[in-house]
Amino acid sequence: MAAVGNKERLPPVLDSSAEQPPLFDGTTRLYMTYTCPYAQRVWIARNYKGLQEEIKLVPLNLRNSPTWYKDKVYPTNKVPSFEHNGKVVGESLDLIKYVDINFQGPSLFPNDPAKREFAEEMLSYSDEYITAVYKTFTKDAPQELGALLDYLETALQKFQDGPFFLGQFSLVDVAYIPFIERFQIFLSAVRKYDIGEGRPKLAAWIEEMNKIEAYNPTKCNPDELVKSYKTYFV
Repeated sequence: MAAVGNKERLPPVLDSSAEQPPLFDGTTRLYMTYTCPYAQRVWIARNYKGLQEEIKLVPLNLRNSPTWYKDKVYPTNKVPSFEHNGKVVGESLDLIKYVDINFQGPSLFPNDPAKREFAEEMLSYSDEYITAVYKTFTKDAPQELGALLDYLETALQKFQDGPFFLGQFSLVDVAYIPFIERFQIFLSAVRKYDIGEGRPKLAAWIEEMNKIEAYNPTKCNPDELVKSYKTYFV
């Protein structure tokens, strides 16, 4: 096991030879992969709320997946999924809200009505937004990509009481950062494109995100990401 920030030791990845952890034994589990940005959303939320002891990570190798995961835990065979109170549920945006509502720790959703409304708007649009950015990777569409990044720059100007989307760190930042992280790495390494250039709010947001202790242990390996994305987008 590898130490992470001297605070949590990450469990080993389970493959087809691994035995299934006991199901519904009272332990809360996050089934995930260390490389999945959707699972990373829930991982960050868990860490931020200080739930490392309450929510156990169960990292899987989906390329050589244990058959018990699909057969007995989560029939869609996708990650993330979440075992709690005698059931297993999925979908990352639902799960980050679930973790925030049902567990102790600092809230990731504001009380302010205007911020709540904007948060729901950003969360509802997030997966559509992510898909649109990925589509620009498969074609030469710098203007389209620029407009999508400008959307974030504009969104970060809505509230002035902090550097994050709602001013203070929230579920919106949790939902977007796993993907912006990957966009930044790929575009910088392969396209020589700096997503923060000419976008001071976005650049400052990325800088502030890198200071979030809950986020840092969840980051992807840049070299592995670039290698993987080249097979899809280059």
